[in-house]
Amino acid sequence: MKIVQRTRDLVSAALKSYGPSNIKKILWDKEFSGGKWNFIDNTEGDCVYAHLEKFARGGNILDLGCGPGNTANEVAGSAYRSYVGVDISKAALDKGARRSEQAGRGDKNRFVCEDFINYVPAEKFDVILFRESMYHVPLGKVKATLDRYSKYVKDGGVFIVRLRTPDGTRSKEKHRPKAMVGIIESEFEVVEKGLYGEAESTVIVFRPSHRG
Repeated sequence: MKIVQRTRDLVSAALKSYGPSNIKKILWDKEFSGGKWNFIDNTEGDCVYAHLEKFARGGNILDLGCGPGNTANEVAGSAYRSYVGVDISKAALDKGARRSEQAGRGDKNRFVCEDFINYVPAEKFDVILFRESMYHVPLGKVKATLDRYSKYVKDGGVFIVRLRTPDGTRSKEKHRPKAMVGIIESEFEVVEKGLYGEAESTVIVFRPSHRG
């Protein structure tokens, strides 16, 4: 039974990351509406916030794979003018919108229900944030995804990516996120990098290496 359940879990995880958008939406909605992800609702003081507040410069933020609105409601309100959070789960976004109203940020936080792999922004941003959501981009498509979104970074703006990069003994735990950091460092202009051992995380701030 354990083998069967493990197989189901692996298939579900693969579909949530790389499956068709309609299947991903069903699976993520089921988990968020069922309370599976309630434990992530409070991430105040997260290591990504200092970087985000520094580089938002009172401007606008695009948060790709925003989940239940943590960043929208925990980052300092004075750090940004407007925020757009994109996620495939309507259940997660509904929670984010409710939290924004309760926090008095309903007028500056907006949420869009789409698969960020295919999302096309309507404007340019001071910061485009991937907070753990880069995990859901196939390794071979990381550069292409960032190149596509580079068109929506303002002059002087940045990408911020937060990845959990554990130094555990199981190589599979750290290979993909560290490989993603390597791609970013080799293909883009790194502005700032923070290593947070307690959180086993890396935050990397970077710009497109060139403008077309």
